[in-house]
Amino acid sequence: MRVAESLAASVLLRVPALTDVLVRTIYEQNPGYRLMTAVPADDLWQSCHDNIARVVQMVAGGAAGSGRSAIEDYFDAAHATGQRRAEQRMPLDDVLRSFRIGGRLVWEALIEQAREQGTDDADALLNVASQVWEIVDTISSEVAVAYHRTERRLLRADEQRRAALWEGLLHGRAKDPAFAFEAARILGVPVDGRYAVVTVDVRAEEHHTAALLERRLAAARIDSAWQVRASTLVGLLALRNVSLDTALDVLQRAVDAPAGLSGVVPGLSDADVAYRQATLARRAVPSDRSEVASLEDRLPEALLLSSPELAAQLVQVWLAPLLKVSAAERQVLLDTLETWVAAAGSVRRTAELAHCHRNTVINRLHRIHQITGRDLTGAAFQVDLALALRAARLFPPAQDT
Repeated sequence: MRVAESLAASVLLRVPALTDVLVRTIYEQNPGYRLMTAVPADDLWQSCHDNIARVVQMVAGGAAGSGRSAIEDYFDAAHATGQRRAEQRMPLDDVLRSFRIGGRLVWEALIEQAREQGTDDADALLNVASQVWEIVDTISSEVAVAYHRTERRLLRADEQRRAALWEGLLHGRAKDPAFAFEAARILGVPVDGRYAVVTVDVRAEEHHTAALLERRLAAARIDSAWQVRASTLVGLLALRNVSLDTALDVLQRAVDAPAGLSGVVPGLSDADVAYRQATLARRAVPSDRSEVASLEDRLPEALLLSSPELAAQLVQVWLAPLLKVSAAERQVLLDTLETWVAAAGSVRRTAELAHCHRNTVINRLHRIHQITGRDLTGAAFQVDLALALRAARLFPPAQDT
């Protein structure tokens, strides 16, 4: 019988006692197990027992240097340990440190057995040492493989759970207090307090934007949580005592894409309301402009976007004939109308803003009256025409050139 096989066969009889020693040593020399309390004592004992047994069995069977297929059956304990420690969120470094401690303990047990048997073949003992550490390295690698495989699976599950939580949050499930508390715990935000939501257009390669925005907002004492939904980045902003204007200022300086910011809602339970508001504010921004639109500044557009049928009716009533004239004249007349509405119907102010003579403004307004048949001197233009012009920008109709 080879020296290694003889020593290992004897040590196998002492595996339970060695396990007790290894568990005590791990608690003493690897404090992660003691401090985290993630691994139950009976779990640690069984894992130590099974892995010691496998290491000693591999020494006895001469597994070191054998092909993978010949030793695959010995990896069951290592794989089970790697999987369980990943599920228990035990740091991999601590796990592998315990295997090194166990390897040293097995080597010491083999040396002690050699003394009891009177084995003094130095070359044979050196070969046993080489086998032990090669086996421990191999098993440690298998532990790491199982750990990382499980870690990836858990990460995917966490991402799916987080995505499902966000979907529930944005669709009103936080009105259930239990869901709200769970969402707050996972996202790291308070249940109550002032909230706003921001939506930002992002490309696939720009998902790092969330980390940047989170840091910028944190510097302004605003906690935030972020989730990518298709091509949109959604941010939940816990404002607490910080003003919405402060959040808008941070976003305007940090965002280089079309974005929308909601108004303030009183708690996490209204995150769905804030999300709808942010979406409406975002839709008020042309896709080719990098701008953060605040709902408070885009309320007319939000109303029109909420009711596209009424928006279309406003355009039809006030602008439909005008949109059929030639492109060059149409643009001049629309620009004049927008300036005139902004000037509250003042011809003089319109002329100043448009950098033209007041008679030119009068002539253009007369031309618009001829085309549309609408009375531009009535009180309705202040509201109706202003909304119609905004609607035409939000829902541009097909036009002839």
